[in-house]
Amino acid sequence: MGIIVNRDVSVIVQGITGRQGQFHTKLMLEYGTKIVAGVTPGKGGTEVHGVPVYDTVAEAIHEHKVDASIIFVPAPFAASAALEALENGVKIVVIITEHIPVKDTIKVISYAKRIGAMIIGPNTPGIITPGECKIGIMPHHIYEPGNVGMISRSGTLSYEIAASLTRSGIGQSTCIGIGGDPVVGMSFVDVLRLFREDPRTDAIVIIGEVGGNLEEVAAEYIIKENYSKPLVAFIAGRYVPPEKRMGHAGAIVMGRTGSAESKINALKKAGVEIAQKPSDIAVLLKRLIRR
Repeated sequence: MGIIVNRDVSVIVQGITGRQGQFHTKLMLEYGTKIVAGVTPGKGGTEVHGVPVYDTVAEAIHEHKVDASIIFVPAPFAASAALEALENGVKIVVIITEHIPVKDTIKVISYAKRIGAMIIGPNTPGIITPGECKIGIMPHHIYEPGNVGMISRSGTLSYEIAASLTRSGIGQSTCIGIGGDPVVGMSFVDVLRLFREDPRTDAIVIIGEVGGNLEEVAAEYIIKENYSKPLVAFIAGRYVPPEKRMGHAGAIVMGRTGSAESKINALKKAGVEIAQKPSDIAVLLKRLIRR
C-alpha cells in the first residue's frame, strides 16, 4: 500500500464520455482501478466500458461510495467540475486538464484547503501505486511495486525515470505528478510529508524543472525537519534561456528566479543527492539504500 491511493479507492471519472475520458477509463479499468461511475452532463443513463454515467456528481455519489475523482473536462469547465466534486465530499481530485486559467485554479485549491481535500494537478499525469491503483494517464507497464517514492513536475520525465528504475530492479511505492502549471494543488512538501510517514517508502526521488520555487521550498522543509529518508533529485532545464517557456506553463526562468542552478544549489545544501542525468538516479539510489 502506498500513499493517497490503493486498491480500495473508489473513483469517478468526470468527462468520461469524451475521447480522452473513454480511452483512459479503459486503461485504468484494465489496471484494476476501482472506477465506479462516470459523470458527463446530459449523458446520464449511458455506459462507458460498463461504467454507469450520471449527469452530476451528486447523482453518482448517491448510488456509489466515492473516494476520488479524475477530471478530463475541457479547460473552460474544469474548475467547475472540480468544485462540483469537492462540494459533494470527494477528498481526492486529480485534474488532468491543462491550460486552466490560473484564477480558476486558485479558487479550486483554496476551497480544497478549507475542506481538507487534496488536489493533484492541474496539468498532471496523475498518481499510481504500482500493482494496486492508477488514477491518471501514465503508461502503467513501466512501473513495478517497490519501496521508492517519486514526486515530479514533469510527466514524461517521470515516465523515463520510472522505466529506468524498473529496469534497474528498483520498484516504486507511489509515483505522483504534482503538475507543471504555475499554480498546483499538492506541492513537493505536501508529498514529502506523506512519504515520511509511509513505512513502505524507503527513499524518494524528486523530479523538478525550471520555473517557480517549489523545489527551493522543498529544500527548506528538508533542512527544517531534518528529513531522514534518502533523497535523490533531478532538475531539468540547466541550459534553458531566460524568459523562454519550456513545455509546461510554469517552466519559465525570469531573471535568476526559478533557474535550475538555484534549485540544484538549494537541494544540495539540504543534503539531497543530485543526478546529472536521469539514468544516474538508479545508481545513486542503490548506493543510498545500501547504507
